[in-house]
Formats: sequence, C-alpha cells, structure tokens
Amino acid sequence: MERTYYQTMAEYNQWMNEKLYAICADIPDNVRKQDRGAFFKSIHGTLNHLLFGDRIWMGRLTRTPFSAQLGEELYSDFAELRQQRQITDWQILNWAQQLSPEWLNQSLTYTSGVDGKSRTLPHWLLVTHLFNHQTHHRGQLTTLLSQLGYDPGITDLPWLPSLTQSSCTTSDKTP
Repeated sequence: MERTYYQTMAEYNQWMNEKLYAICADIPDNVRKQDRGAFFKSIHGTLNHLLFGDRIWMGRLTRTPFSAQLGEELYSDFAELRQQRQITDWQILNWAQQLSPEWLNQSLTYTSGVDGKSRTLPHWLLVTHLFNHQTHHRGQLTTLLSQLGYDPGITDLPWLPSLTQSSCTTSDKTP
C-alpha cells in the first residue's frame, strides 16, 4: 500500500468527522444521547466509540498506548468530545504523512480488547482497518442522523474537497 492511500483516507476521515459533528451540533443533547437501538445505542455513543477506536488503534500503531475500555464514554460533554475529535484527526493526518513502505510492511503484535487474544498482523492491514472501522461506524451514524431527518449529504470519497472537480475527466454524474 502506498502512503498516499493512507494520507487520503486520513483527510477523508477528518472531512467526514467535521461534516458530521457540524450536523450533530444542531441536535439537542438529550436527543443526541437518546438510545436509538444502535450498536453503541445513541448518536453520542457512536461518536464516542469512533474516537475510542481511533485512539486505541493509534496508540497501538504509534506505541503510545491509550487506556480505556470498549463501550466507555470518553466525554459526556459534546463540545469536549468535538474538540478531542479534532485533535485526534490532526494527529492521524500528521502521522499518515510519516508512513513509510518499510514500516507498513512490518508487523505488530497486539492483544485485542474484544476477545483478549494476541494477534500479529502487518501494519498495512491494521492501518487499513483503522480507516475501515471509521467508515463502518460513520455509516451507522449517518443512518441515525437520517432517521432524525438530518441529511449528511454526499459522503463518497470522490467528493473529498481536495479532489477538485477539475480533476474529473468525464461528465458522467453517476455516483
């Protein structure tokens, strides 16, 4: 995997988080925290889990462990959660710019917080998982927002703002 892939995914992650947090800021706190039957119960719970996952994986990948338990609420205050999300997104962006092919091809041994088993996998696979995990749970979040009548707009990677329309070579409007 090339570093540009991970840099693009880090940028996409930041873009989507900014977009979704802007929508969530307009939702009353009690509505954001209401149990909606989602895997992490609420919009707020899903936002917390996304931050938790990023910090756990970044801790493993940078060898600066993050200590928290799966399902733990990191921040009950939305403004603080949003600020910490922004900080983490900048850390991921800066980190992704430093990745090298040599490092990506090395392996990492870690112990899963889900099943307690140790695994040894290549960095490239675990970094790919970091971004896949984000996308998976943001999909759940956009469903919850849609159910409340909030339109997250286009979430597709080709609409990442840095990928300008001038780089398009076709007039095909199919997503």
